[in-house]
Formats: sequence, C-alpha cells, structure tokens
Amino acid sequence: QVQLVESGGGLVQAGGSLSLSCAASGRMFSSYSMGWFRQAPGKEREFVAVISWSGARTYYSDSVKGRFTISRDNAKNTVYLRMNSLKPEDTAVYYCAAAGRETGWSSEYDYWGQGTQVTVSS
Repeated sequence: QVQLVESGGGLVQAGGSLSLSCAASGRMFSSYSMGWFRQAPGKEREFVAVISWSGARTYYSDSVKGRFTISRDNAKNTVYLRMNSLKPEDTAVYYCAAAGRETGWSSEYDYWGQGTQVTVSS
C-alpha cells in the first residue's frame, strides 16, 4: 500500500513557475514508476509526465514538454513536478500516482493522491 499526498499548488500568473511535490508513505516507493496527471473542469484526466523507478527515464505529454520537469528523490520518498512558462490552459487539479511501469494510461496506476489545485491567471 502506498499513500500519496500532493502539495505546492496555488495561483500563479501566466509565464510564471510553480513546483509540486508528492510525498509517499508506505513500502516500496522506489519500486514504482511515478506519474503526474491533471484534470481541468469539464475535461477528462490527462497524462502530464512519468518517471521510472530509478529516475533514469522520463516521458512527457506534448503539451508540457520543454516546460515541465519531473524528478524524484527515493531517499525522501518524494516525486516533484517543476512547471515553468505556465499558461492559463495549465489550470487544473494535479494528481500524482504510482504504477508498476512507465505509462501514460491512468488505468494502469494503482495509487493516487488527492490532488492539488493549480490556477494560472492570464
């Protein structure tokens, strides 16, 4: 069992930056790939980024590639999402999740956090 708690959301102006954290408790955090997803009002949850268990491999959606960076610190049981050059369309609730492999499919994730709101004003 893995419990995930996101933090770091808030309100930021377009062009600004924000960093999200996801703290994990429970066993075997370092064995999981960790992903970030987001869900805007009235839209489906969408994949943002994923990082392998070791941190050696990362993948991003086209909409955030070059602007967002996912990273992890297994010693601290934490995964991060650094978001730069934020746009109003990045406004959403951001969720971290744990899966057995790197994947963009939300159905393959076993554990989810409660989400943190990110709002980008124009």
